[in-house]
Formats: sequence, C-alpha cells, structure tokens
Amino acid sequence: MKSTRPLDHITVVSLEQAIAAPLCTRHLADLGARVIKVERPGSGDFARAYDKRARGQASHFVWVNRSKESLALDIKQLSHLAALRALIGRADVLVQNLAPGATARLGLDAATLQAVQPSLIVCDISGYGQDGPYRDRKAYDLLIQGEAGLISVTGTEQEPSKAGNSIADIAAGMYAYSAILAALIQRGKTGRGSHIDVSMLECLVEWMGYPLYYAIDGAEPPPRTGASHATIPPYGPFPVGDGGAVILGVQNEREWLRFCDTVLGQPALAHDARFVSISLRHDNRRSLREIIDGVFAGLTTSQVVERLERAQIANARMNSMKDVWAHPQLQARARWSEIDSIGGKLPALWPPAQHSSFDYYLGAIPRAGQHTQAILDELGMRL
Repeated sequence: MKSTRPLDHITVVSLEQAIAAPLCTRHLADLGARVIKVERPGSGDFARAYDKRARGQASHFVWVNRSKESLALDIKQLSHLAALRALIGRADVLVQNLAPGATARLGLDAATLQAVQPSLIVCDISGYGQDGPYRDRKAYDLLIQGEAGLISVTGTEQEPSKAGNSIADIAAGMYAYSAILAALIQRGKTGRGSHIDVSMLECLVEWMGYPLYYAIDGAEPPPRTGASHATIPPYGPFPVGDGGAVILGVQNEREWLRFCDTVLGQPALAHDARFVSISLRHDNRRSLREIIDGVFAGLTTSQVVERLERAQIANARMNSMKDVWAHPQLQARARWSEIDSIGGKLPALWPPAQHSSFDYYLGAIPRAGQHTQAILDELGMRL
C-alpha cells in the first residue's frame, strides 16, 4: 500500500526566486517534503510576473512551484527576520539562491546557523559559487550558457545559439536536489547536516564533458551543425514533402546499408565511394544531404517514418509544443495529472521515474503569501 512518501517527515525552507532553487525544491515537494517558499510581500517571487501564458499565470512559475506553501516576509524588518529564524529552527533543509553574501549579512549563512543547529542542511545555489573571482557577478541562465561554452557549440555554422530552455538553471536545480537527498542520507548516518555549494557554471560545465574532451589540449571543438550531429551523418532532422520533418540517426555500416536500400530505395548508394564510411559521409555530408532531401521531398512524414521503422533506423518526429501535449506515449502511460491554481486546474506531468512503493505529491500552486498567517500561528508569532 502506497501510504507514505520518502520525505514526508522533512521540512524545507527556501529563500528562492526564478528557476534553479524553485525547481530543486519542487522535486523535494514531489517526494512529500513540506516546502515553505519565502517570498516578498505583495509581488512575491519575481518569476510570477514573467508572462501570463499559463491560464493567466507565468509559465516558468507554474512549472516549478506546485505543492508549496507561500510565506510572505520582508526579511529586512527585524520582526520578519526573527520569524524566519524561528521557522528555520524547525526545518531540516534551508535552500537559497539570493545574491552571494546576502544570507551572511542576515546571519543566515551555513556557519552561523549550523553552530546552533548542527543537523541543518544548507544548500546555497549561485551562478559561480560562494567564493572565487566571479562570486559577485550577475548570473542569468543565458550568461552561464555563454561562460560554460554551450553557446559556442550550439547553433548553425553561421550563427551560435542558446539552448531553447533554461538549461543552466535546470542543471543547477537538479544537482542541488540530488545533493540534498545525499545530505539527508548522510545525516541519517552521522546526525549532522551539510553545507552544499552549488554553482550554475560548474553544473553546466559538467554537462559539457563531451565537447570539452573532444577539444582537449587545444584541439578544434565540434563544429556547430544546427540540429544535426557534428560528426555522424546522416544524423539529424530532414524536411519531408508534406511540410513536416523527421529526425533520424544512422550510426553504423549495417544501418547505412538498410537506410540506402529500404528508406532511400537506392541500394547502390551504400557502395558509393563518397559514402562507404562514417568519415567519408562526414566529408561529403552536403552531397549526401541533397540526395536524402530529394527522396524525402516526394514522401509524407508517415511514409518516411514507416520506411525508417521497417529498416530499424532510429527516428523521431520533430514535435511542436502542441504535439507534445497530445503525445500518444505520454497518454498511453497516463503521465498527465492535474494541479490546482488560482487560474483553475492545470495539467501537470508526473515526475519522471515511476515508483512502485509510493506516489508523488502534486499539490496546488500557491498564491503569494497564501500561507503566511497559518505558518505564523504555528510559530506563535505576530508581525
């Protein structure tokens, strides 16, 4: 019987804004943790105002803030700061992504808090880490993508491009999440908390491992090739005659033979001297592209996919957001649920990784300051 969740007994206080820290704590809430989000009185987290696309609410905010309680505090006021300290005194985890040094000025840094509360886990998320020459630099997702080298290897030959999602924030949020889970396990062994220092730059540089090693010792980096693979053609999206696009990947010579025969209907092409190895196909990728485009121009998306499936060639459709909402695989696996919000019901994807022993918690998106009075009542305080 699925009656409990892994973090049902854990309380998390989060001084969070934007994406990285809220994504981390939303995953903790999914596992049953009580997450108390501290927001500015009135406006709340500035990410609430990014847009109004999600039925009157900000798309970023809806994504990373379900299942939380919202506590409105102006921590520059002594009484509000006292309430926050009292709340942290009852918590297991403190997460924050304020400007570096901000919590130390408030006496809320790990060293100060853990001196009186040694079991507390403190997770600091920042752009560049809690020390070093870049510590105090502003660090938005796009800037970190640039510093980590992601933009230099993303885009077309003519123009670099950023990733289409907040990938540096996501990386930092997920590493913070896994680090907190590790710290909870460690605390279970030692009884002591941890101080976790998560740098967005370091998280994204970790994800850059392949291009970094490819360019080690001053070697040339992988070229920008749009959505195509930099070194293994044909591998990427190809337009189809009905206006769609199909993504495919041919990774070895067995697949290359089947691709020429079954998909292109040109078995002799497999033995063309220009294309008889991966390296030669790379050197002659433009000529190969023209041949593939010529064949696909006379086919529909469904016909191309059918041929690729028959040839056992990996393939996918280049879906739009509308297509993803209606994706048949997600529908068949019942991966969509619903959550409450001030704009009404919203669809929510169940967290990846299904568990047989418990169900995730998918709660409502809070209004700014919605739970302030109830939390103060718990603390026996008035502001």
